[in-house]
Amino acid sequence: MKIRDLPDSSKPRERFLKHGPEALSDAELFAILLRTGTRGKKGQVGENVIEMSNRLINEYGLDKLLECSLTELQKINGIGPSKAMQILTIAELQKRINQSKKPIKKITCAEDVFNLFHERLKDEKQENFYILMLNNRNNVIGEQLITKGILDASLVHSREIFRSAIKNSAAKIILIHNHPSGDSAPSQGDINVTERIREAGKLLKIKLTDHIIMGNKEYYSFREEQKI
Repeated sequence: MKIRDLPDSSKPRERFLKHGPEALSDAELFAILLRTGTRGKKGQVGENVIEMSNRLINEYGLDKLLECSLTELQKINGIGPSKAMQILTIAELQKRINQSKKPIKKITCAEDVFNLFHERLKDEKQENFYILMLNNRNNVIGEQLITKGILDASLVHSREIFRSAIKNSAAKIILIHNHPSGDSAPSQGDINVTERIREAGKLLKIKLTDHIIMGNKEYYSFREEQKI
């Protein structure tokens, strides 16, 4: 049955307006976001958006859906590019809300950096390479995503890193990237990148104070391991 043919007492939007979001099930809330169901293939009946939402949650779970990549979501029956982007928008907003609850303005140790980036990087399927920019008092004055994908020393250009640092008048920088495998141990490529950026920073008088590699629940700090 199509949503428009349901009684108002069963329509998610009408129930939301009358009773508030807390009265709706997970599937009903999900249905409001996705808006439309699936068209039936030849000889088959399609699903309305509530039926589709129930199927997705029962089969995958909300947490797993929010961890999927854009490509992975589009392989699921009923999810095209638009719905995939809607789902990932929820996931990204959730990360940002969680992060905003524990703002960090000053970096005192590697754990501060871990806390600042862990929420946004913990479920990433690709390596993300960031720089965090600090003033002389270790206050955060900016951050910049440099590359996304496999971390290759040849792809991390010093000029891209220090362009942002110079633009923001940074006195110090910290490198941050994640390992999707969950293992925070540095590779030889990580070591090479760190050394190259450290040497470039000396010439520009912008100090590289640390390079943090993010694992699932732990991190590796070049500074704490006395590699910088």
